[in-house]
Amino acid sequence: MKEDENMKNVREMRNEALGKRVAEALKSRNMDAWYVKTKEEAVRKALELIPEGSTINMGGSASVRESGLTDAISSGNYVFYDRDKASTPEEKQEIALKAFTCDWYLGSVNAMSEDGVFVNIDGNANRVAAYAFGPKNVLLIVGMNKVVKTEEDAMHRARNEAAPINTQRFGISAPCVKNGSCSDCKSPDCICCQIMVTRFSRIPKRFKIILVDENLGF
Repeated sequence: MKEDENMKNVREMRNEALGKRVAEALKSRNMDAWYVKTKEEAVRKALELIPEGSTINMGGSASVRESGLTDAISSGNYVFYDRDKASTPEEKQEIALKAFTCDWYLGSVNAMSEDGVFVNIDGNANRVAAYAFGPKNVLLIVGMNKVVKTEEDAMHRARNEAAPINTQRFGISAPCVKNGSCSDCKSPDCICCQIMVTRFSRIPKRFKIILVDENLGF
């Protein structure tokens, strides 16, 4: 037990050192960033940032849901456009379009390099579109499991780990479901339709990124 505790402690020490360095790298890219140890701290920080009464939208981020932020927003004094509560495809589309005029858009990344560049892959592109343009603020909850060494490593993780897992999660039948990694396919069910690399924010501090020393999302 003592050896296990020591291993946990040194892992936390490593992640804290790395997380704080990544946060500084993100700040150098005109973004705001924080490193916290737990998802509970991440939710508290997010709620400090988001004023009550704000309009909020999000995509299908597992990280945001796993952190508990979705539940906190749903039960708080916010105008939350939750696509999961849509009863028809048309209503879901209408909610997705509201993202471009909302105060806050919540999400995560598929992968992030140590120097603060992040990669996201989308099938329908509602998420990457909102990251690129529209919402006044984009708040990202990023588990340290998604941080890799270089931008090239981030692209590899996004395509060969995050994308196949999300394809399986959504129950669609692209080749990566069977292969377990990217086949660079042109399947009608491909979710790697739009690949976005974010390296700088033209609008200062539009991106608020909370790095968390937990495994969140895929």
